[in-house]
Amino acid sequence: MANTLFLVLLTTALINNIVLSQFLGICPFLGVSKNIKTAAGMGGAVIFVITISSAVTSLLYDYVLDKFDLTYLKTIVFILVIAFLVQLVELFLKKAAPSLYKALGVYLPLITTNCAVLGTALTNVQQSNDFITSVVTGFGTAVGFCIAIIIMAGVREKTENNDFPKSFRGTPAVLMTACLMSIAFYGFNVFA
Repeated sequence: MANTLFLVLLTTALINNIVLSQFLGICPFLGVSKNIKTAAGMGGAVIFVITISSAVTSLLYDYVLDKFDLTYLKTIVFILVIAFLVQLVELFLKKAAPSLYKALGVYLPLITTNCAVLGTALTNVQQSNDFITSVVTGFGTAVGFCIAIIIMAGVREKTENNDFPKSFRGTPAVLMTACLMSIAFYGFNVFA
């Protein structure tokens, strides 16, 4: 069981990276990756939200929605759970780390509508993952998001003042970096 969970963790973090392989969560990935500190803060918030929401939605689906034949409400219920968790993170950061809260700006409440968070919860249900596997999948997915956004922020910080041709400055350079990162992470498929 431990080997299987380790493989789930490794697969969701690297091989099937939510951002670079499945292209979910692109908005905060591109918007918050301007510096490493902000990217790490967003990564930490996403780790908390995806991991906890995976646990809560798994329990709600198995013991309420499926039991009472209310599975058609899963998307609405999952969004409400995610919104509640994001509010908790927002309140915590506002009190404990006001500078990070301000730096994340509009992207923090946007975690509620981040398709990576909802996509993970729905994938867990579609794959009929048990509670432990759902939590490990959520954690691995979130760690993969965190790895990707921090790498992107590091690259963007290093290349910010480089001499790019005018047509590649700004968004084209960021998208090209994301493309190259995606190709690099695709190399992990050799181990799958």
